Amino acid sequence: MTVPTGRAPYRFAWDPDVAALVARIESSGAGSLRAGGVEAARRVLEAIPRPTGPAMASVREAAADGPHGRIPLRVYRPHAAPAAGAPALVWFHGGGMIMGSLQSFDRLARDVAEATGAVIVNVEYRLAPEHRYPVANDEAYAALCWTHENAAEHGVDSARIGVGGDSAGGSLAAATTLRARDTGGPGIAQQVLFYPGIERRSDRPSMREFGESPFLTAADIDWMKGLYLGGDPGTDDCYGVPALADSFAGLPPAIIAVGYGDPLRDAVEAYSDRLRDAGVPTAQLRYPGVGHGFAMQTANIARARAAMAEVGALVAARFATM
Repeated sequence: MTVPTGRAPYRFAWDPDVAALVARIESSGAGSLRAGGVEAARRVLEAIPRPTGPAMASVREAAADGPHGRIPLRVYRPHAAPAAGAPALVWFHGGGMIMGSLQSFDRLARDVAEATGAVIVNVEYRLAPEHRYPVANDEAYAALCWTHENAAEHGVDSARIGVGGDSAGGSLAAATTLRARDTGGPGIAQQVLFYPGIERRSDRPSMREFGESPFLTAADIDWMKGLYLGGDPGTDDCYGVPALADSFAGLPPAIIAVGYGDPLRDAVEAYSDRLRDAGVPTAQLRYPGVGHGFAMQTANIARARAAMAEVGALVAARFATM
């Protein structure tokens, strides 16, 4: 099928290994996340078998004090990171703000650490609906502050601390850059966003084409956004919904990756365009043949491995210039 996007036409098909995954999902009869409810969605995510990720030089448990209580952290040091003065990424996992943990995103954190050569501070923020906006956003910012305050202890160069995340975590990373800029908070060297959910669902071509994707549906986007942000978009602000920011000037350089078959694609690319228009150095990477969540699938999807290597090289190169 040819998908109209306002850019060059492209005849879309899932990559063969992605198509096999789609077939397994469809044959399982799995319904929408909303149909099963929050607890079922959490159980499914935590139960997905994932091969162990790359070995690390060290993995340390830690915790930050936040405005809503202690925040569990896991600090990954890849073998490529020096013992002192290493770059770091404060990482926020995906899961629609309602699911996900340090354990279910352990593989992704290891992949990002290995690909970038940076220390990864993986953050287990509190989840909705038990903890609605702004709890996760507050905890993301607190984790950034903690990383700066404890940089020397963890062998991190405080001038080379970035933020990153996938999906909902990408939204938290984007919001954290806005908050740090607006409040004169800790410096952020760069932002690394895999398919970030930076707006509520909007009527864009990619949403119409892929809104029934086996990886993420339009209805589930609405449901999860509502559980965290509430049901009234009129109460949204730019920290809960980063696309609402009036200005992106002064934000850190960005590396943003999205799959062609992701319903969020057009919103993500519009966000990238706005960053560039504001003078923010931005690398926008679009990967054919994959959909939402592909970074979690490096064990099974070839293009996910290629994307991780490419994004990692760009992150490492940017850190190396600082």
